[in-house]
Amino acid sequence: MVENWAGNVTFGASAFHRPASVAQLQEIVAGSDHLRVLGTGHSFNRIADTTGDLVSVADLPPVLEIAASGVRVSAGTRYGELMAPLHAAGLALHNTGSLPHISVAGACSTGTHGSGDAHGVLATAVSAVELVGADGELRTVRRGDPVFPGSVVALGAAGVVTALTLDVQPTFDVRQTVVEGLRGFENVEEALAAAYSVSLFTYWDGNGFEQVWLKQRADVPPLPAGWLGTTPADGPRHMVRGGDPAHCTPQLGTAGPWFERLPHFRLAFTPSSGDELQSEYLVPRATIGDALRELDGIRERIAPVLLVGEIRTIAADDLWLSPAQGRDSAAIHFTWVSDAARVEPVVAEVEAVLEPFTARPHWGKVFTTSPERVHALWEHLPEAAKALSAGDPGGKFRNALLDRYL
Repeated sequence: MVENWAGNVTFGASAFHRPASVAQLQEIVAGSDHLRVLGTGHSFNRIADTTGDLVSVADLPPVLEIAASGVRVSAGTRYGELMAPLHAAGLALHNTGSLPHISVAGACSTGTHGSGDAHGVLATAVSAVELVGADGELRTVRRGDPVFPGSVVALGAAGVVTALTLDVQPTFDVRQTVVEGLRGFENVEEALAAAYSVSLFTYWDGNGFEQVWLKQRADVPPLPAGWLGTTPADGPRHMVRGGDPAHCTPQLGTAGPWFERLPHFRLAFTPSSGDELQSEYLVPRATIGDALRELDGIRERIAPVLLVGEIRTIAADDLWLSPAQGRDSAAIHFTWVSDAARVEPVVAEVEAVLEPFTARPHWGKVFTTSPERVHALWEHLPEAAKALSAGDPGGKFRNALLDRYL
């Protein structure tokens, strides 16, 4: 039995494969009628499920080729395994997700992101993607190719990714500070713009934002004492009540390498047991204050089934299925208790409140948005669906979820 990280999805595959070479992978793909790829399993819906062959690329030969022009990395590599060698070479990625435990290909394929007004989703760093197509052939799609915008955030429907090339930049240091007590929603937009990466955490119990995690480049001045009426935390914090701060990256304002501060969690620790569900919605950046005020009207429904909520920002991009495609965005994230029967009705209420804000759901998390609404939210979805169908006319890489939405 194969499950996702959270344990809320048991995959219905007829066979599970861990090929040890690209050639073995090509044979599996060529001989399969239906096939999906499982990364680190950090999706909360059935996006990776299949009734056919489920494939992990974790056992493919590791690739880590670092150059000033970019880094080529095998698809199953976790970000935490990539970042330290990159830093040692004097280089950095533009951003990271909150978890260094997730695979590069899985995160890029679903539009996963970090935070920061100037930073796109993780997939915006991709300049080339190598994949095995439905015919079993290995091909490379590069930035500038006509189908490239539909081949990076492709939800696993373009083929089995074997390696990616990512843009890099000179390494830099970051200091992370946690402040507490950001009240109300009046200062949300200013707060989100205050650092290289910002996360606002709330329990939706009427007290505003209990924690603000500020990740500033070390070459800019610290924020002043009493910034926006907040108070510095008097010690390390975990964003989930009762969580162990030892699992989190250093917070007390001491500068360190980007890869030790931009993620929320340390690679050496499992951030939680996985006993949770997650949902996330991206709204236009300019609407975040109004969207939060509307959600506050149903906080008595949200709070009882919530572990923590998080607000972040993401820059616009041109990737057809990215949740930030075409617009600077703010992400409203919910980490729910692991009880689908209690959570799903609240998810539907959240979606109803956010509908006027054209909220796009994260592809890999729990959502109930209708296919008709999804098609209205992603203006380039028809182009993406056409390109994916052209590359896979038999639907080998599709499943029930992708058939529903693409």
